[in-house]
Amino acid sequence: MGSFLRVVMAVFALAAAPAVAQDSYPSKPIRLVLGFSPGGISDVLGRALAGRLSQNLGQQIVVENRPGAGGSVAAGVIAKAPNDGYTLWLQDMTSHAINQSLYKDLPYHPVNDFAPISLVAYSPLMLAVHPSQPTQNVKELIEYLKANENRRSYATAGNGTPNHLAAEMLRNIAGLAELVHVPYKGSQPSVVALMGNEVAFSFLSMPPAVSAVKNRQLRGLAVTSAKRVSAVPEIPTMLESGYPVELVVYTGVLAPAGTPAAIISKLNAELARTVLAEDVKKIYATIGAEAITNSPAEFRAMMESDIKKYGALVKASGARVD
Repeated sequence: MGSFLRVVMAVFALAAAPAVAQDSYPSKPIRLVLGFSPGGISDVLGRALAGRLSQNLGQQIVVENRPGAGGSVAAGVIAKAPNDGYTLWLQDMTSHAINQSLYKDLPYHPVNDFAPISLVAYSPLMLAVHPSQPTQNVKELIEYLKANENRRSYATAGNGTPNHLAAEMLRNIAGLAELVHVPYKGSQPSVVALMGNEVAFSFLSMPPAVSAVKNRQLRGLAVTSAKRVSAVPEIPTMLESGYPVELVVYTGVLAPAGTPAAIISKLNAELARTVLAEDVKKIYATIGAEAITNSPAEFRAMMESDIKKYGALVKASGARVD
């Protein structure tokens, strides 16, 4: 009987081992990979989240910037990482919804290689110009572009980025056939180009745009969300301006495919608590972002839907990266 009891106890111990391991998660620092360079909205959001999430989980969150190919470099890293919950990815829609149609070969499948955890933020873009340019609103910008052949260029963070797609949407709506696209390697160089008055306009991500507008280095004409942004409430939406360009960049956290459901569930709950923390919400507000959370299933459904939605925009823009 004693031997039998020992066997039974051993079986129960083995069966309980995975649950115990998951209950103790995390037991060491977690790496949060960002697909873009420092200074952009992904970087600002990632570092704000990492600070609060570290406190909530009781383990350090180490932020690692892995820029390149519109987030594809970071996506490839995550797709091949161990699925133990210690390597996470802060992505935006570029890496899965846009890149699927933009690149001929990706080192990952945008849906199957990842375990969605939760959305954490969304943010529009801001249409901005140099303050020396005599355009005070979107209508005047369109008239200016049509009247000045040598000032029909716009800067973006790269081919097929949300900035590029927003400009192409405006081109189609306003009938601006002769616009010249100047793609840069990242958000910050495109901001520098506009501040240097090298191009006529740009759709910028909110952190650098808000800062530049408040410092009077740039003039904001409109934002691409359905409602105005609290960080710059004086700037109207594109729709209010008469040009229905609506494009919102959202950010979420994913893990490698096969990460245990218990870990995904715990991270989902902790991310919701993190995003709703007052200090994080204040940081969001200052950079023109809004907090948002959802379930892993809802996040996956959105990813699948957006591949089709933004794929159509990429096709219409003619953007391609080989």
